[in-house]
Amino acid sequence: MAELKFEITKELGVLSTNAKGWTKELNMISWNEREPKYDLREWNPDHTRMGKGVTLTEEEVESLRAILNGEELDDDIDEDMIL
Repeated sequence: MAELKFEITKELGVLSTNAKGWTKELNMISWNEREPKYDLREWNPDHTRMGKGVTLTEEEVESLRAILNGEELDDDIDEDMIL
């Protein structure tokens, strides 16, 4: 199996941290030296290991934003945590 190359080109934010210190993050990542895309997944503290995630194009992120903007969010959400 070919080695997977990645580079986190921009760290956009941390959504949560679990008990083992892994963080669920939204980042811009270049996979195999391609154009960076939005990426949402869990990472260990030094970013040497990752969990399964989802990679989105700019168009997909715009669609996701439109969907989320149309949803009623619970009042208990801390607005300071929103990216």
